[in-house]
Amino acid sequence: MNYEEILQKLQSLANPENVKGMAHFGISPKNNLGISVPRLRALAKEIGRNHTLALQLWNSGIHDARLLAVFIDNPKEVTTEQMEQWATDFDSWDICDQACTSLFDKTAYAWEKVYEWAQRDEEFVKRGAFSLIAGLAVHDKTAKDAVFIKVLSVIKQHSVDERNYVKKAVNWALRNIGKRNRLLNKKAVIVAQELTQEPSRSARWIGRDAVRELTNEKIQKRVEKKKR
Repeated sequence: MNYEEILQKLQSLANPENVKGMAHFGISPKNNLGISVPRLRALAKEIGRNHTLALQLWNSGIHDARLLAVFIDNPKEVTTEQMEQWATDFDSWDICDQACTSLFDKTAYAWEKVYEWAQRDEEFVKRGAFSLIAGLAVHDKTAKDAVFIKVLSVIKQHSVDERNYVKKAVNWALRNIGKRNRLLNKKAVIVAQELTQEPSRSARWIGRDAVRELTNEKIQKRVEKKKR
């Protein structure tokens, strides 16, 4: 399938009713065809990895085409310049999260972008830093515990950001680190407990929610089974 054929396929799958439902959950309706992520992932499997096509689809500006671009791009061909360009285009939490946890976290620049984007002011770019951490905690099987322990200070520093899409990603990052293994669970719980004592409402919410999940019996049993 070439670019034009894929655009025609996407138009044929358009579902305006889904767009309304997505908007209810904070997903931008702008240039949105309302195609579900499972359907887009199925289409991505049909197409296969294709970096050039991914760039074309992203540049179309169509919400669904950009999600498809994330699913078909080759992380080995993604450049730091591309990551910057796409990040500045983020206009919805789902695009941000899918890009960061389905593609960018598998690139050679993932950790570099965590520290760069955490300092950015744009809401979805900053969210991207913590979505990356959440993705890396699951997908980076070779990363040492020290890498995640170090980034806990970044989580604590930015837990005071009151913007909804940022604080939820900070919380997500902290919880995913705490699910990685026993040591990181202990470290993450300590940080979460410290956050519950902060003056910031955002930090306290992040801390309480993370403590509740990371100390529950189900998570405790899971991390006990994992080797560091």
